[in-house]
Amino acid sequence: MTPPYEQPGANVAFWTLFGLFMLGEFVSRLRSRFNRRGRRTERWSLLVVVACVVAGMLGGFELANWDAASIGAGRWPLFILGLVLIAVGLCVRQYAILVLGRFFTVDVRVRSDQTVVDRGPYRWVRHPSYSGLIIFFVGVGLALSNWASLIVLALVPTAGLLARIHSEERALLGGLGEDYRRYAATRRRLFPGVW
Repeated sequence: MTPPYEQPGANVAFWTLFGLFMLGEFVSRLRSRFNRRGRRTERWSLLVVVACVVAGMLGGFELANWDAASIGAGRWPLFILGLVLIAVGLCVRQYAILVLGRFFTVDVRVRSDQTVVDRGPYRWVRHPSYSGLIIFFVGVGLALSNWASLIVLALVPTAGLLARIHSEERALLGGLGEDYRRYAATRRRLFPGVW
């Protein structure tokens, strides 16, 4: 049985959203290139995130053809849910980047004029752009209509993001001190009320 993301119309929606993700990531990285102010605190976590995202995507797409783990019943509703989560993840990530503004960089940097941002999605969690990525990857896993793809896309990129969060929080505590400590004490890392 052909999965929904390979069927006419549905594949246009899937690949359009996926293309918007790629475009958003390209623009974010390009913008970050011109925003090199501040001291880079480390280099390794970006490499870990990129490696985990690439491994998760390659693994997820490869496993999408594994019939033994194919989603049978409810595949169309789960495909639609996947598209919705992809769109929500994209919006959350881009909104978080927009709100962070001049403080957003793809590498871990703390600027001398940096302040704690606690508006927009940062009112609820400390790392909403990463929350958006996780939602996006879960959506892709559901849209691929394969349980193994869903597991790989949910877990592998998240593992890289958790390493990044650890590194980033250490840098923010070191650079912003007590202001960030107070902020972090009242907000979860990724999902309100969860973690």
